[in-house]
Amino acid sequence: MKREKRKGRKRVCSFCVDKVDYIDYKFPEKLRRFITDRGKILPRRISGNCARHQRQLTTAIKRARQMALLPYTSE
Repeated sequence: MKREKRKGRKRVCSFCVDKVDYIDYKFPEKLRRFITDRGKILPRRISGNCARHQRQLTTAIKRARQMALLPYTSE
C-alpha cells in the first residue's frame, strides 16, 4: 500500500499581507491569535508566518507576558 502525500495550501503570512513593519506587544488581542489555549506560542508551520515576522511575534508575546498583558499559562 502506497502512502499518499497530502498537499496542503501554502499559508500566507498575515503580517506580510497587512504590510506590518513592527509587531507591537501593546496589542494583546492581535497576539492572542498566535497562542494556544494552554498559553504556548504557535509554531511557524501552523501559524503560517514568515521567519522574520515569527521572530518578531515571539519577542512581542514574551514582552506582553512580562508586562502581564498575556498569561504565561492557562488557568
